[in-house]
Amino acid sequence: MQTSRAGICNSGFTLLELIVVIFILSLIMGLVFPSFYGIGDGRLKSEAGKIASLLRYLNDSAISRKETFMLKINLDSDTFLWEGPDGKRSERFDSLLDIFTTSTGSVSRGEVILSFSPLGIQENLGIHLGDKDKEMTVTLNPMSGRTKVIQNAK
Repeated sequence: MQTSRAGICNSGFTLLELIVVIFILSLIMGLVFPSFYGIGDGRLKSEAGKIASLLRYLNDSAISRKETFMLKINLDSDTFLWEGPDGKRSERFDSLLDIFTTSTGSVSRGEVILSFSPLGIQENLGIHLGDKDKEMTVTLNPMSGRTKVIQNAK
């Protein structure tokens, strides 16, 4: 004997399906939200890394091409302007605090012009970056041409 199922609707989610979906969503949220905590710190690290790469690039390019490259740093507008093998370029760094060189000491206003000669940069260099919580210093060693990013305590 056949029974008719007209009027009964079983379209919906079972409790097990709902539990599985909620579990998967909680796993995804657990992986995504912790990455938002370090956004401010990530920006400072990113700027320090870009500056370190730029200093290495200009120093290495000057040595390998036997040319002189200039880097003009304007501390009032937080911009770096340079002319390298790729032409003139500029970039703004919001975290820039001050610059220390052997010849000028610590400079926090105005412009600093750095010369990268065919022998590389000829003086110690430290560029200080910071935000409300942390400070970092990017250094360039004139003897080795290596850059280092140092995290400072505030």
